[in-house]
Amino acid sequence: MLSLDEALEILLAVEPVNRPAEQVELVRAVGRILAADVTASINVPGADNSAMDGYAVRTADAALFAAGVPVSQRIPAGAVPEPLEPGTAARIFTGAEIPPGADAVVMQEEAEVEGDRVIFTKPVEAGAWIRAKGCDIEAGSRILQAGTRLRAQDVGLAASVGIPTLSVRPLLRVATLFTGDELVTPGEPLPPGKIYNSNRYLLQGMLASLPVVHSDLGAVRDDFVATQSALKRAAQHHDLIITTGGVSVGEEDHVKPAVESLGRLDMWSLSIKPGKPLAFGRLRREDGSEAIFIGLPGNPVSSFLTFGLLVKPLLLKLAGARACAPVRVPMRADFDWPKADRRREFLRVRRNEQGGLDLFPNQLSSVLTSTVWGDGVVDNPGGQTIRRGDMVQFISYADLLG
Repeated sequence: MLSLDEALEILLAVEPVNRPAEQVELVRAVGRILAADVTASINVPGADNSAMDGYAVRTADAALFAAGVPVSQRIPAGAVPEPLEPGTAARIFTGAEIPPGADAVVMQEEAEVEGDRVIFTKPVEAGAWIRAKGCDIEAGSRILQAGTRLRAQDVGLAASVGIPTLSVRPLLRVATLFTGDELVTPGEPLPPGKIYNSNRYLLQGMLASLPVVHSDLGAVRDDFVATQSALKRAAQHHDLIITTGGVSVGEEDHVKPAVESLGRLDMWSLSIKPGKPLAFGRLRREDGSEAIFIGLPGNPVSSFLTFGLLVKPLLLKLAGARACAPVRVPMRADFDWPKADRRREFLRVRRNEQGGLDLFPNQLSSVLTSTVWGDGVVDNPGGQTIRRGDMVQFISYADLLG
C-alpha cells in the first residue's frame, strides 16, 4: 500500500495547466490564483503620519511644554500641512500627515487645553505616535507572490498601493460524474435496493470554494460503452475529471476498463483509513494532450476525506497555486482510542468547550453524519493508540477543504 505522503508526491509531480493568464478586477479576484508577482510602486504610508488624534510637536521645544504653546494649525487627514513653526503645536488627527519640523505626536488624552494654548505635562519622546513613511510597504517591494490563492486581505493589500486589476491563472476546468445504477437523485422516489446520490452534492459543495469551473455531468449507468463515452467527452473540455465508485474489478465496475481504453490508470491502495482505494490516471484527448483522472472511493466519508487530503492539493497544483498543506494543530484528546489500525487513521472529532477533542462514536466510512457532527479530524499515525489526555494532531475541516 502507498502511504499518504507517497501518493501526494506522485500527484503533486503534475505540471500546472498551461493556459494564458487573465486580468481581473479586484472585486472578482478573491479565490483566484495569482499568476505573477505584485510589486508596489508607492510607499504605504506615503508620508509620516499620526497614529493618534493629538498634537504634533517639536521635541526641541520640550522646555516650553509645561507652560503651554500656541496651536498654529489644524491638520485633518488628507490635508497638506504647513511647516510647524518653532514654539508651537499643530492640532492633528489620526492618519494626517506630520508637518515638516515636527518629530512627535502627543495624544489628546495627555494634553490640557487652556484658552489658545495647549499644555503637555508628561515627557515627550521623539518619534512618539508617528507612523513612518513606508513602514507598511516600501516602494519597489514585492507584496504578493505568484501562486498565491488570493484572500480578501491580499486583494485589500493590492488596493492599498493603487492596483485596480490582478493577473490570475485561468480557472481549472473540472468535471464530475458518478457511476451506478443504484443511484437516485434526491427528490425522486427511492425504490428498493437504491440509494440517494449524496456524493454528487458532496463534491459540488467541496468544489464550490475552489478556483474551478465545475461541470456536473451527473450519473452514468453501469455500462462500459456509456462510461467510455462520458469520459471521452469530459476529457475534451476539462482539465480534471473526478468520479466516485465503480473503479474496482467487479463485473459492474466499468470505470477502470473505460479509463484504460482512453489512456492509462494506476489503481492505488492507500495506507489510510478511511479512504483506502484511489485511482489516478490520464485520459487522451483528440489533439494528443491529456486530462487528469481521479477515481475516489464510493463511501461518502472516504470520498470526503480523500478529496481534502489528495484531490484538493492536486487541483490547486494544476491551477498553478503554491503547495499549501493543511495545518496540524496539537490538541488534547478527551477520548480513548485503544485499538489502533496499522493504517494512518483520520478520526472524526469535535472541539469541546474545555479546549479538547471529543470523538464521534461511529467511525465507519459510510457514516456521513460524523462529518456534520464534527469540525475536523485527528491525524493519527498507523499503530498509534490514544489515551485520554494525550496530545494529538488536529486538522480542521475549514483548513482541509476550504
